[in-house]
Amino acid sequence: MIEVQGLTKYYGTFPALQDVSFSIGQGQVVGLLGLNGAGKTTCLRILTGYLVPGAGECRVGNRDVFGDPYEARALIGYLPEHPPLYPEMTVQDFLHFVARLRGEMVPDFESEFLRVTRLTQLEPARRSLIRHLSLGYRKRVGIAQALIGSPPVLIFDEPISGLDPVQIVEVRKLIRELAGKHTILISSHILTEVSRTCDRVLVIHKGRMAGEIAGEDLTQNLESRFMEMTASPVVEVGR
Repeated sequence: MIEVQGLTKYYGTFPALQDVSFSIGQGQVVGLLGLNGAGKTTCLRILTGYLVPGAGECRVGNRDVFGDPYEARALIGYLPEHPPLYPEMTVQDFLHFVARLRGEMVPDFESEFLRVTRLTQLEPARRSLIRHLSLGYRKRVGIAQALIGSPPVLIFDEPISGLDPVQIVEVRKLIRELAGKHTILISSHILTEVSRTCDRVLVIHKGRMAGEIAGEDLTQNLESRFMEMTASPVVEVGR
């Protein structure tokens, strides 16, 4: 469902990504794990068409992200770490706005609005101004907009950042409920979070793929494996 080959991105002379390659199969939940500044967000922004790489290829659902940008983006629901919300809008108006941008049928909006707000437990805030919402509810609005139209691929950048413990559990549960129905890529720097939500984890370090963690290592040896990978030379993954 997601194929990345040789992705490279420089900011001036700084190598944010260098020859990054990986693949993610349909219905998988995969974590992109790395230290702050490792290149996770840059990778996600390129995958979603917000940045253009210096080199490399990205395909989502067999669509070239750069050759067929509109078709590729239509397959993706994206949650940035800081969702770009409009505080003067109500939750309902904002989600309606997003649905129109994505070309969703306006007459069908009400049923879609009810579906995504139920999934994200936004029912109490459906007609509230976004400016009046807590950080946790704003994050839910960000997740809800990513779910509109039920895109086959969901890309979440630090989905639990800033949430309290109860909200973290709720978001984690939601991600597991979406697994299988969607292919999900989650960026995080929190070890325990990826171990509880992901089928496997790709480790990125200093802009390069450092390795992959799956199976027993994901649940029992994640910390030691991650420390090994971020302390040793990087290797190619997913060729």
